[in-house]
Order: sequence, then structure tokens, then C-alpha cells
Amino acid sequence: MSRRNLQRYKRLLLAKRDELSAARDEAAALLPPAGDSEGDLMDRARADAEAELQTRVRQTDGRLLRAIEEALIRIRRGTFGVCEACKSPISKARLEAVPWTHLCRDCKERKHSTA
Repeated sequence: MSRRNLQRYKRLLLAKRDELSAARDEAAALLPPAGDSEGDLMDRARADAEAELQTRVRQTDGRLLRAIEEALIRIRRGTFGVCEACKSPISKARLEAVPWTHLCRDCKERKHSTA
């Protein structure tokens, strides 16, 4: 992969990381505490449900942030764009859609079908 393409993917990954980090910080500031004793029973139930949903979103965002960090490490190591399973190049279309991927489409499908 050319140095120019690597730099472009690095910029994409850094922008996505910054976007996720900012959204995570904003959501944490707006999140009502679970089990808050204010309001009626429905308000508390709604607050608890929202807190649970935000916890799941943060977990998903955390996994995506880790995948982005790992992709940035692969760029530094020179292994970005190479499937970790079969060692074949990952298609440009897949990298455009999911720049933090570490598997080519075929290996990802095989992994998903056996899971």
C-alpha cells in the first residue's frame, strides 16, 4: 500500500477516534444516574432504561475504539491492509467501508459463520 493511502487511512481512523471520544464524553455528561430517586416510578424506570442503553453504547464504542487503536498500530508496523488470518491483502472497498478491519471479507465471513 502506498504511503499516501496509509496517511489517508490514518487520518480517517484518527477522525473516527476523535468523533467517538467526543460523543462518549458528551453522552456521559448528559446521562442521568440509574436508580435516581427523583420523579415518579415511570421516570425512574425510564432513567434506568436509558442508563442501561448508554452502558451498552459505551461498550460498543469501547470495542470500536480498541479496533481503531489496533489499526493505527498496524499502520505503524506496516501490516495495515493485510488480513491477519490468511495474510492476503484486504480489498480497497473493504478498507474504505471499515478502515479498522483486520480481516479480509472471506475470512470475516468464515469467522462469522462458525461463531
